[in-house]
Amino acid sequence: MPSIMPDAIDIGRQFSSYFARRLSARDGLGEALRAGLATGFDAAAMNDFADWPSFTTPDSLAAPLRRLREAVLVRLIARDLTGLAPLDEVVSTLSDLADFAIRQAVRVASASLAHYGQPIGEDSGEPQQLIVVGMGKLGGGELNASSDIDLIFLYPESGETNGERRTSNHEYFTQLGKKVIALIDELTEDGRVFRVDMRLRPYGDSGPLVMSLSALENYLLAQGREWERYAWIKGRVITGDEAALMELVRPFVYRKYLDYGAYGAMRELHSQIRREVARRDMAANIKLGPGGIREIEFIAQVFQLIRGGRDRSLQLKGTRETLERLRELRLMENRAIDELQEAYLFLRTLEHRLQYRDDQQTQSLPDNDDSLAIIARSLGFADSDAFMAALNEQRRRVTRHFEQVFFLPTEGAPDHPLSRLWRDIGEQGIARELQGLGYHSPDDVERRLKELAASQRYQQMAQANRKKFDALIGPLIEVAASLPGPDQTLSRILDLLEAISRRSSYLALLTEYPQTLQRLATLHSASAWVSSYLTRHPILLDELLDARVLYATPDWQALAQQLEDAMLAAGDDVEAQMDTLRHFQHAQTFRLVAQDIAGMWTLEALSDELSALADLVLESTIAHVWRLLPGRHRDMHRFAVIGYGKLGGKELGYASDLDLIFLYDDDHPDAADVYSRMARRMMAWLTSATSAGILYDIDLRLRPNGSSGLLVSSVAAFENYQQNTAWVWEHQALTRARFVAGDRQVGERFETIRHDVLTRQRDPETVMTEVVDMRERMLKSHPPHPDDIKHARGGIVDIEFIVQTLILCHAATLPALTRNSGNIALLGEAAGAGLIHAETARAAQVAYRQLRRLQHAARLNEEKHPEVGAELLQACAAGKRLWEELFDKRFTSPDGTV
Repeated sequence: MPSIMPDAIDIGRQFSSYFARRLSARDGLGEALRAGLATGFDAAAMNDFADWPSFTTPDSLAAPLRRLREAVLVRLIARDLTGLAPLDEVVSTLSDLADFAIRQAVRVASASLAHYGQPIGEDSGEPQQLIVVGMGKLGGGELNASSDIDLIFLYPESGETNGERRTSNHEYFTQLGKKVIALIDELTEDGRVFRVDMRLRPYGDSGPLVMSLSALENYLLAQGREWERYAWIKGRVITGDEAALMELVRPFVYRKYLDYGAYGAMRELHSQIRREVARRDMAANIKLGPGGIREIEFIAQVFQLIRGGRDRSLQLKGTRETLERLRELRLMENRAIDELQEAYLFLRTLEHRLQYRDDQQTQSLPDNDDSLAIIARSLGFADSDAFMAALNEQRRRVTRHFEQVFFLPTEGAPDHPLSRLWRDIGEQGIARELQGLGYHSPDDVERRLKELAASQRYQQMAQANRKKFDALIGPLIEVAASLPGPDQTLSRILDLLEAISRRSSYLALLTEYPQTLQRLATLHSASAWVSSYLTRHPILLDELLDARVLYATPDWQALAQQLEDAMLAAGDDVEAQMDTLRHFQHAQTFRLVAQDIAGMWTLEALSDELSALADLVLESTIAHVWRLLPGRHRDMHRFAVIGYGKLGGKELGYASDLDLIFLYDDDHPDAADVYSRMARRMMAWLTSATSAGILYDIDLRLRPNGSSGLLVSSVAAFENYQQNTAWVWEHQALTRARFVAGDRQVGERFETIRHDVLTRQRDPETVMTEVVDMRERMLKSHPPHPDDIKHARGGIVDIEFIVQTLILCHAATLPALTRNSGNIALLGEAAGAGLIHAETARAAQVAYRQLRRLQHAARLNEEKHPEVGAELLQACAAGKRLWEELFDKRFTSPDGTV
């Protein structure tokens, strides 16, 4: 390191007049620089720079603070220009310096007001402390070399001081704020520490210097503007009560739902900046000019404003870390993030070179060739031309990415050709044109549109919302006409538009991303259930934006980590955690149904994925309910959830309820009570209707002793019940049970009990008689109508009963039947062992698959029962033949038919 010391100082003198002046003017500064050049000037070094506690008055503190700033900046310039300090060190060191100076200034300024005593809150009766909020680059920990610092001063409560000379808290903190500003900003013979800019406070220059938290809350609620949301993203508390302030500010910045209206607001803010840049001829400004630093910040922050309320991992302060989080969330392409990160590094490094020259707050390129050449050489370029070529390329890339994010396809474009149909709906008939477009019942469609136009909901719509709404109708008429069932498709989409008509953010999403309309219409055309699901959960419209994500095969391990991160980000806020679970489950369900409609899944594979989703949600619910459970007696629970029915058999559908039982294996004397409370809380988390909807309907009637039994059972009690008390129908249910979530050791004990019970030697005649009796009882409450896929003779229930009977009768000699591999596979296993005829089994396998597919299709279209066609009759006939073979025609239905 000593060999490069002279070079570092020479380089500093060559490229920074400020550096050269300070080394010449300050005795000992050069020696201190040589001694410390090998390391950065971190917060510990700042603390060791002087005996700070000995400075107790503003006059005594002013000079050391300025000398500290000088020492920090000189070392930083030398380290940066020689490549020893990366950008992160530069900006964090300068931000640490500002934080340190502010805290020292608050300490000494407070001491100078000791005659007032302490400010006391009138409500809490507690001493109050000045809350200093760093905004802008200081808030983001990204301060530049000669930056001013944007501050806001707040205090917790109104009240008065308790000293000999009493004054109001407001007056006390006003005086304190003025003293802090003077200590940092006042120009002395030693210079200043930082310029202080207070214009971001409420009401700007015309507002009070300090404000109570309640006054700030009222201001943000009543008068907070969109640009202030943008500004507060970077708001960071340097002194005072951070938690109280952030609790107040966070809902203002980060909306509860996806806020696509942020695009328009930030687009307008950017337009204002562009107009000011043009007016003042600031194209050479690398911060505000085209392709500059501000555009990169806008790209990062618009995603934060839109999604930060939903995804707390986006509630970050720094630009670079936010860009990386966008990459992780796949909200932008890797190449785009790489190029933006490279441009940000280039532009921020250039910004520092410009400011190092004379310690001036500038982001504009010099207007003379000699100065430009010096800047070029400081960045390692041979000449100005090479430098300008590289700079222009970086700015072009930023502009391209900015326009891709913020470009509004409909801006400046002519109205859609079919918009006139909507515009003229009240004045003339449009049925003939609708018919020409392919609508089957154009008169009905025209009537529906007229009713919408005349509705109170439309007439009372805010003007901005109505403009977006109107712009969508023409394109939707066109896209619906191109799909099967155009009349029904358009009607379903109009139901959705009506539901979201007061939510400007959702309308903004559809207008900002017109490519989503085709995907939206395709899904509405294919499924009434999807249409209803989207109308209930319009937040899922966001899923339509990126086809790569929408149609990506689920990576459940990665998704589990994503969910866990989101749950931890919600902290101990139970409502936020419950909503997080719902948003996650709804989003994954919507992706699966979109993939299903696109033909990406067989029904069996789809059911596996839906079951995996339920398993994951249950696992997360257990973990976080236990973490927050009061009175728990151990760190790790000994609790498991067992899935029965469709969840147990991995045949889950989109709207299936979950058949569950809860088991524990814990000898603690309070275990039964603790796990009962846990189960009740889990039920609340899973079934309660929040603003985000519900997760699942839960059925616990299959637990030991049914509805009259305990909510949770010990493993020992469950084993005793199954071995000694359970009915045959309960053993039938056990054939489709599996461990789904919770403690794996408890799950393994359950699987052992299940295997032992199912492989017990049984009398086939007794089992068959019990099964037939149970089926007869079911038929009394669910008559076997031919269009009832589930309960029809030879339908889904009959085939499931056949498989369950085979298991109970033969698992003792054929344990493979206990594998939870699904009814189709188990029919093949039984046929392979000669328990049923292979040909009949194959026909039943085909039939079961057909019946489930027909049931699935009916539910996607919200049909209670499908038409009784040849396919359904053929499938049921195959099921009947297998029943007759197994039960020897002993089953007689109430109407006398087999």
